[in-house]
Amino acid sequence: MSPFESGIVGVIVFFVLLILKMPIAYAMSLVGFLGLSYLVSPSTAFRVVARETYATFSSYSLSVIPMFVLMGFLAFHSGIGTRLYAFVYKLIGHMPGGLAIATQATCAIFGAVCGSNTATAATIGAIALPEMKKYDYAPSLSTASVAAGGALGVLIPPSVIFIIYGISTEQSIEMLFLAGIIPGFLLMAFYMFTIYYLARRNPSIGPAGPKASWGERFKALRGGLWEVLVVFAISLGGLFAGWFTPTEAGAVGAFGVLVLTALARTLNFEKFRRALTDSTRTTAMIMLLVAGAVIFGRFIAMSRIPFELASWAGGLALPPAAVMAIILSIYLVLGFFIDALALILLTIPIFYPVAVTTLGYDPLWFGVIIVMVVAMGVITPPVGMNVYIIKGVAKDVPLEVIFKGIWPFLIALIACIALLIMFPQITTFLPGLF
Repeated sequence: MSPFESGIVGVIVFFVLLILKMPIAYAMSLVGFLGLSYLVSPSTAFRVVARETYATFSSYSLSVIPMFVLMGFLAFHSGIGTRLYAFVYKLIGHMPGGLAIATQATCAIFGAVCGSNTATAATIGAIALPEMKKYDYAPSLSTASVAAGGALGVLIPPSVIFIIYGISTEQSIEMLFLAGIIPGFLLMAFYMFTIYYLARRNPSIGPAGPKASWGERFKALRGGLWEVLVVFAISLGGLFAGWFTPTEAGAVGAFGVLVLTALARTLNFEKFRRALTDSTRTTAMIMLLVAGAVIFGRFIAMSRIPFELASWAGGLALPPAAVMAIILSIYLVLGFFIDALALILLTIPIFYPVAVTTLGYDPLWFGVIIVMVVAMGVITPPVGMNVYIIKGVAKDVPLEVIFKGIWPFLIALIACIALLIMFPQITTFLPGLF
């Protein structure tokens, strides 16, 4: 077989292993090892696996991941999400669909501290779903709104997926964080409008809650938002100002959450232990995915698939926008079956050269668009990680009911992506200021 043919066979074998439920990191590593053994030699393949695995776990640039992951889990276990929801609920819970709208705002703010879509969905779901059930919200709206809102955690900085994209493409993580701010809050606004429209059209699915007094709102503000503002200002403010590297910003943020929650007595030793345990597991999972993706990427590069694909895309008698539409469609389909983080690691070596080098698109814009398309995968069947997390929280709601409620949010997400494609300046405006 030619290198290109062996690459196609390797990709097919990879998907077969996924169907057989092999963990993605192991599947990428195994296919990459076998492919390199075939194209070069088994001894070279062993050296590549050993070298890349060690390089991944000892990389300083990747040390930013455990820092932000730890910050997120400290926030998760200390109850910051609960206090955030109490504040936003007091502020806008009296509107039609107000509890679901408040959920979007809480997901956005918590995502700014946490950086993880799964942790955001799990945390806010455990808080918001009982409240919405108490006020007779339709299960399809309540569960879908939390699942969709959790996806805001992949856009609003600090986002782990942006960190991985930046490291994979050698783009500035600070600039990627800046590029994701406006699209993240824009998507939140799209979600809020969708909920408001649905609740106004059919008030029974999202009854308005009681209106809180301004005194109650200020009390909730003091108890629910100051920790987030302090951590956000010190950690990400220092990062954007150039005081910290990304790794240092994550460490400062994690330390800030630890100190503030310890002083507020919302983090005891048992919660601290659970935060460390969850952070270790999540970091190990991400590192294994990165190592597996690098090994698989070496094989894909040697098979010349990216170069052949770039040549094919450049030779198409289509405008760049049409080629980009094809790439985004591929991402959308793959997102139905592959986890968001794994999909970024798997496809960036293939599509990044096509989009940025061949077609000339801005790498920051491309990163935001890809992250948003990948975010669709966390709420669509059959993978739909956020949906399964919400199903675990709302055990009495059938899975098909949650997926049925997802469609309006999916339409809102597609509309937001279309707006960013038509007006790329929305993404590049903040990075351009710096």
